[in-house]
Amino acid sequence: MAKPLYVIGHRNPDTDSICSAIAYAHLKKALGEEAVPARAGKINAETKFVLDYFAVEAPVLVTDLHPRADDVMHPAAVTIRPEDTLRELGTVIKRHGVKSVPVVAEDGRLAGIVSVGDLAKRYIEELEMQDLKEAGVTFAGVVSVLDGKLAVGEDPDREVAGKVWIGAAKAETMARVIKPGGVVLVGNREEAQLACIACGISCLIVTGGARVSPAVRDAAGASGAVVIVTPHDTYTAARLLNQSVPVRMVMQREVVAFSPGDLVAEIKNVIVRTKHRNYPVVDQGRLVGILDRDRLIVPEREKVILVDHNERSQAVEGIEEANIVEIIDHHRLGGLETGEPIFIRHEPVGSTATIVANMFWHRGVEIPAPLDGLLLAAVLSDTVLFRSPTATAKDRDTARRLADAAGVDIDSFGQAMFEAGSAPGSLSPGEIIASDLKEFQIGEYRVAIAQVSVMDPGALLAAREKLQAAMEALGRQDDYDLVVLMVTDIVNETSHLVYAGQATSLIPAAFGKAGAGGVLSLPGVMSRKKQVVPPLVEATRG
Repeated sequence: MAKPLYVIGHRNPDTDSICSAIAYAHLKKALGEEAVPARAGKINAETKFVLDYFAVEAPVLVTDLHPRADDVMHPAAVTIRPEDTLRELGTVIKRHGVKSVPVVAEDGRLAGIVSVGDLAKRYIEELEMQDLKEAGVTFAGVVSVLDGKLAVGEDPDREVAGKVWIGAAKAETMARVIKPGGVVLVGNREEAQLACIACGISCLIVTGGARVSPAVRDAAGASGAVVIVTPHDTYTAARLLNQSVPVRMVMQREVVAFSPGDLVAEIKNVIVRTKHRNYPVVDQGRLVGILDRDRLIVPEREKVILVDHNERSQAVEGIEEANIVEIIDHHRLGGLETGEPIFIRHEPVGSTATIVANMFWHRGVEIPAPLDGLLLAAVLSDTVLFRSPTATAKDRDTARRLADAAGVDIDSFGQAMFEAGSAPGSLSPGEIIASDLKEFQIGEYRVAIAQVSVMDPGALLAAREKLQAAMEALGRQDDYDLVVLMVTDIVNETSHLVYAGQATSLIPAAFGKAGAGGVLSLPGVMSRKKQVVPPLVEATRG
């Protein structure tokens, strides 16, 4: 089955990131590609309101793109049971051309693994016919490998216990040599057969398909001996008898196995140490797949389309191991590298949704009514109801067209959306900061800038000390030099920068003043990317 093409936004996704991913995945599907909308983090309150309002499911959560065992394993099509014989194992290996075979119990649990090397070791050790006492061989197994028939005996699952003999000598000689409980192979010689039974053997194997006389049947029945008739000659039967040993007697019980979620990078380290060719993948003890060592050299990478971002620091974990095939964005270029030329749609507009909506119209693909609503919400969210300096005429025209198609009033819907997202509710200070946070490399500083748009900033600003404590903790945890929270007052078109960290001197250097208590109010500032990031960049150049 082909891997999906994920359409995914940035970490800590906002409404534009989520809605644009959903809509663009729909467009790609309409154009014939198996695209799947995805998200790289938790959905915030504003976005949840929008999805619920238009009855659209949230995208699938993708926490990282690091390849795992279940991404590179293949089905375990070839297996064998512990009770199967070595002859059956040899047949399986030859038929499928494999070097090792997982041993699976009836309940699907992995019991062990057996390889060609284990078979070779078995035959090298068997320089002579051996005692089958410890081999775990059953009479049913003997019948199977000899292509035989059970002529006398009623318990085929009973184990064979005794040394194997070839009955080629005279009857009186065999009577002196053969010990009770042994297994004897003998041809069409009734006298020799009776002599062997008289020695108290456990099993008589009659070779060459010879007829078993009534006298032999009666003697075997009276002594409790099993009689098996095989069409093979004595030499062949003796060789085949060694293959009646059950697989469980030669399999490796201590198996190097992996779980479906194990990282390929870690798996490679184990393979370098152990150097096996194949490795089982088990889930709660049950075999679910096989890893081929050679296939791990160049695993198939996840294919992704990035929307609403193009910086590695903002992308889902493991983006460096994925195959980026497209980027749809409206932010500054952030230095992501690709291995080959890709399609990029990058425009200086207020929202990625504006770009996506126009791509629908340009390609003549109808936008379903719920997606009209999602795209409208994304435009309104990212432009803060067109109050942000990032808003363009194209955003306004696109929003009006989407609103008409969705049957939504821009002002009333926009206000309801921002009210739903502006109430902190039960969110902790850490959750408020993480709800829409983006990471930037600004000069030599790692800076995290979060933004929350509210109708009334009073409640958040009153919790300044708790917010700053959470920001300090975040800075220590993720090694940020500066953490900034933009509390954007939609009504009064003002942003209050709450900041903390080791590089707070960047704030007065960028904006000419520091504010009071780690809070700087900036009238007219609404945009993170256009009014906060650029001054910080300039401050690092001074």
